Amino acid sequence: MKNYNTINRETWNSKVEIHVNSEFYNNEAFLAGHNTIPYTDLNALGDVKGKRVLHLQCHFGQDTLSLARMGAQVTGIDFSEKAIEAAQNLAHQLELEAKFICCEVYDTLKHIKEPYDIVYTSYGVIGWLPDLDQWAKVIVNALRPGGKLVFFEFHPVVWMFDNDFTHIQYNYFKDEPIVEVEKGTYADKTSNLTNSTITWNHSLSEVIQALLKNDLELIEFEEYDFSHYACFNDNIEFEPNKYRIASLNNKIPMMYGLICKKR
Repeated sequence: MKNYNTINRETWNSKVEIHVNSEFYNNEAFLAGHNTIPYTDLNALGDVKGKRVLHLQCHFGQDTLSLARMGAQVTGIDFSEKAIEAAQNLAHQLELEAKFICCEVYDTLKHIKEPYDIVYTSYGVIGWLPDLDQWAKVIVNALRPGGKLVFFEFHPVVWMFDNDFTHIQYNYFKDEPIVEVEKGTYADKTSNLTNSTITWNHSLSEVIQALLKNDLELIEFEEYDFSHYACFNDNIEFEPNKYRIASLNNKIPMMYGLICKKR
């Protein structure tokens, strides 16, 4: 059997062209100047002008290039070669200075030479990683002393439900890989894609303990009862660009964010 990285990379490679051309990502607006980073993340990032920023799991680079537009010296990392190729094409179109590296998250330190002021990663990222201790080690070793991690992610409670949010299907705590066959993609649910995925649920305690054990100090932590993105089934937009599951209203957390500082 192929390892999880090979299976998941094939899945993400197959999504790139659809995502680049999707209404969800609205690449036309991005090319016209729209910044794709949500306000919660922008507040946590602060002024990035002149800062060295490492963006892990950057997909095809919209958020990475949004940081470059804001004046950051930014490096984007992703394991999908097609995503990195698309990101480099966008950077060329926009004439923006940004570096993109195709590698596994766990191999990041092999490809960077200087420490960063900020490591940023967000939304639908850690579920693809089996080992958060190894993830945290990459982050802490990529940061300069006093540098910070800005991390936003969908809440683990969301991942306990079936795709239609009718019942609890998965364990809150990571116990074994979740192997699924996915039809379509969150950016275009009508697409003809069919892919296999291997993912892991990570509880809040697992995330936070991994960071704390690796010499990162937790500065801020917040949970939110909405998502910035209409990427789940049964979405309802209750305020502009704020989404919940219609049948659950505000009864569950949808995402969380944290800031950590390297001692």
